[in-house]
Amino acid sequence: MNPFIEIITKPDNIAIVIMIILVSFFMAWAFLQAFQNDKLMALGQGVDGERDQDVDTYKPLVRIELIIALVVMVGLTVWSILVDAPLEEIANPTITPNPAKAPWYFLGLQELLVYFDPWLAGVVLPTLIIVGLIAIPYIDINPKGNGYYTFSERKYAILTFSFGFFILWLLLIVIGVFFRGPGWLWYWPWQEWDTQRVVFEPTRDLSTMIGIDSRSIGGFIIGAVVVLGYLVGGMIAPYKYFKKKFPEFLEQMGMIRYSITMFLFITMMSIPIKMILRLVFLVKYIWITPWFNV
Repeated sequence: MNPFIEIITKPDNIAIVIMIILVSFFMAWAFLQAFQNDKLMALGQGVDGERDQDVDTYKPLVRIELIIALVVMVGLTVWSILVDAPLEEIANPTITPNPAKAPWYFLGLQELLVYFDPWLAGVVLPTLIIVGLIAIPYIDINPKGNGYYTFSERKYAILTFSFGFFILWLLLIVIGVFFRGPGWLWYWPWQEWDTQRVVFEPTRDLSTMIGIDSRSIGGFIIGAVVVLGYLVGGMIAPYKYFKKKFPEFLEQMGMIRYSITMFLFITMMSIPIKMILRLVFLVKYIWITPWFNV
C-alpha cells in the first residue's frame, strides 16, 4: 500500500482526501437525521421544520456558523504552516507532465474522455449537468421535505441526487486523482506508477462484435437502433410503470416535466452503462457517425 499512501499524502491531494471524508460524513449524518424524522412522522409526531412557522436562527444557525468559521480558519492556518504549498518549477513548454491532469474539480470530466467522444464528454454532458441543475426547481412538484430532513417523502429525488453526486461526480474525481497514473492508465493502490508502462487493450466498437464494420452503413444502422432504442425505451418503460402504479403523480407532473426529467435521468444513467461497457467488455463506441461518436 506504500504507493497509494504516497499519493494520498501529496500536498495537492490532501485537500481532496479531506473533502471526501467531510462530504461522506455529512451525507451520512443527513441520512441519519432523515431516518429519525421518518420514524417520528410514522409515530404521528411532527418534526421541527415541518410544524414551526417562525424559527430562531441565532442559536441553531448563526452561532454554529461562527464557531465553524473560526475552527476552519485555525485549521487552515495550521495546515499552511505544516504543509508546503504544492508549487512546482516554472512551466517548460518542451516538457509535458505525465500524467497531465486537470484541476481536481475537472478530473471527472477528464475521466469521461476515456468513455465518450470528446465533444460529448467536454461539451454536451457538462451542458446537460448545468441545464439539469437549473431545471430542478421547475420540474420538482413535491412540496414535502422543505425545511426538514426526510427520506420517505422524497426517496426518488434523494436517491437520484446521491447517485449522481457520489457515483457520477465524486467517484470520477477519485478515479482521476488516485487511480489514473502515467499515460492515464489504471493503477491499483498497490501498483507503482511507471512512466514506461504500456498496456494494450484491443477495444472495439459494438457492431464489430457481431462482425459488421462500425463505419459502414450496417454499423451506422445498428448503432442508431441501439442508441435510439435506449432513449425511446427509457422514456416509455417508466411511463407505463408510473401510469399503472402512480397515475395521479404522473398526471400532476405532466408530459413536459416527465419528458425533461426522464431525458436527464437516462442521460445520467448512460454514463455508468458506458463505463461498464468500456472497462469490462472493452467497447469503445456504440454508434459511429460522421459528426460524433457515442
